[in-house]
Amino acid sequence: MTESEIYAFLTGVFHDLFLRDDIILSAATSAADVEGWDSFKQIEIILATQEAFDIKLTTKEMDHLTCVGDLVALIAAKT
Repeated sequence: MTESEIYAFLTGVFHDLFLRDDIILSAATSAADVEGWDSFKQIEIILATQEAFDIKLTTKEMDHLTCVGDLVALIAAKT
């Protein structure tokens, strides 16, 4: 799967979870950039990602996620 395909999928996840179609993801997008992105939304993002890509993220991997680019790189490495 290409990075652009991963970004497209994650954009859909964010639109669904935040009930907003105006969110545009970039590698640098972080929780500070999206209103309502709290620890509960983070869990929902991770769960949706694991299910969609049939991967498991360790706690250590999740602790190192600081932006969308980190998540995309992790997904790409595991798929």
